[in-house]
This record gives sequence, C-alpha cells and structure tokens, in this order.
Amino acid sequence: MSTNRKLISDKLREEIAKELGVYDQVKQDGGWGNVPSKTCGNIVTKAIEIANRTAENS
Repeated sequence: MSTNRKLISDKLREEIAKELGVYDQVKQDGGWGNVPSKTCGNIVTKAIEIANRTAENS
C-alpha cells in the first residue's frame, strides 16, 4: 500500500528548481511532468544536502 505523502514542501522544491534553472519550465508547462528525471534527482539531492546542513546546525 502506497501513501501519497509529500517529503519536500512545494516552496522548497520551487526554490531548488529556481537554483537549478528549471523553474521557468515548470511554470510554463504547468507542472513537473516534462522535467527530466535527472533534474528531479538533483532536486532531491539538493534537498537532502539542505536537510543535513540544518541537522548539523541544530
């Protein structure tokens, strides 16, 4: 059984997409469907780095 739970907030995902230069594509296409899987993986990697940095500073 799968759960439909967000692990990354929309705001964080958008901020990282802006950093990686794909946010305009997401806005233009109206969603994440045309974003390459490698780019999505880079977004996840960046989110993990941010989480690790936050945990270290706590």
